[in-house]
Amino acid sequence: MYQQPPLDLLESSHSFPGPYLFKVIGKSEGGFLARTVAAVREELALEADPPFSMRAAKGGRHIAVTLEPHVESAVQVLSIYRRLSVMVGLVMLW
Repeated sequence: MYQQPPLDLLESSHSFPGPYLFKVIGKSEGGFLARTVAAVREELALEADPPFSMRAAKGGRHIAVTLEPHVESAVQVLSIYRRLSVMVGLVMLW
């Protein structure tokens, strides 16, 4: 369902440290928004939630979550992708 980007591609296409954009779509049930934000916060050991926004799909069955945390390295980005990729209710991740 999801293939994470290769480490060398991340390092060549992004400047680290800095912000990194994650887009996550999931089922709106089961606290998906809160679990998504918490997963990123916990993976980065942040005291507060990372910057994020949410948009509900027409009909309300799915939500799109955009997160833009400050990351130190491509390795951190891959760790976040791994953590998000196993979430219950995940539909799409990029």
